[in-house]
Amino acid sequence: MAVIKANSSDVDLLARLMRAEAEGEGEQGMMMVGNVGVNRILGNCLDFKNIRNMNDMVYQSPGGFEATQKGYFYQRARERDRRLAQRAINGERTWPANNALWFFRPQGDCPATWYNQANSGRFKNHCFFQPTQEDCPSVF
Repeated sequence: MAVIKANSSDVDLLARLMRAEAEGEGEQGMMMVGNVGVNRILGNCLDFKNIRNMNDMVYQSPGGFEATQKGYFYQRARERDRRLAQRAINGERTWPANNALWFFRPQGDCPATWYNQANSGRFKNHCFFQPTQEDCPSVF
């Protein structure tokens, strides 16, 4: 059962985002991007207040995803991407992104915090950051 409302266009949009942001990090990395996206819709907190649907989340500006803002959000979703997106929409979570609202690719080590949010871990090139449960209870 889905943890957020999503139709087939929403699944496709999330799948495209996951591919654009993390295709080079394999299915697990793509799944983590999906987790962050779903968490932003669930959260209604911090930088993500009033992000209520897939379109709001994917195209949020400022504060959204680099892929949509820097022009590499153009590839179609493949069937495997859609399956991964549906898994994220259904609530499957992958550490360290299970409660994360942010990720980025640093030049070196992951900082302990980013915008006052704790580092929850690293996967390949990306560091993930999660809010406190007090700040964003809906992502926990």
